Amino acid sequence: MVAQLEPSALSPSQPTKPASRLESELLPIVEGLVQVVTAPHRSFFTSVMAQALRVAGQGRKVLVVQFLKGGIRQGHEHPVHLGQTLDWLRCSLPRCIDTPQLDESEQAALTELWQHTRTCVLRGDYNLVVLDELSLAVNFNLIPEAEVLELLQQRPISVDVILTGPDMPQSLLDAADQITELRRSYCP
Repeated sequence: MVAQLEPSALSPSQPTKPASRLESELLPIVEGLVQVVTAPHRSFFTSVMAQALRVAGQGRKVLVVQFLKGGIRQGHEHPVHLGQTLDWLRCSLPRCIDTPQLDESEQAALTELWQHTRTCVLRGDYNLVVLDELSLAVNFNLIPEAEVLELLQQRPISVDVILTGPDMPQSLLDAADQITELRRSYCP
């Protein structure tokens, strides 16, 4: 079976009619989930990205933010657009962050990316937001844990958030609706 979404028959300039009382009672708002995907190793981004691509393929807006990855011409001013519904952001740094010791410009770049991400989430710009390696940024004290918890509590009710990274702080695990812990198993 194949599912396909078709664009609305209305042109963008035509306003949609407001939902009637009966329609709004029958169509409840679906509450978004906070999901945590964690593992002692760092090789699980593929499964999270597959989920993001699947959601984007359904026509929903997705934001993937990689806090500790850098690259040339990165940062929130230069998102990578995959299709029409997935935006991928990295920190505006020429390197990846692997230590809590950052110089002033590196910390400023990370803080700018975090503030941009917070603004996007709180405005409800995206249906799904993936915060990749957030646990490492929190554990390195590069992003305040209290601000992450505040964002999760204040996000619009319909926004799904996926937090990834090893050694997820307990407070973020407690805030999650779903926790996926990946473990390697070795068969002799």
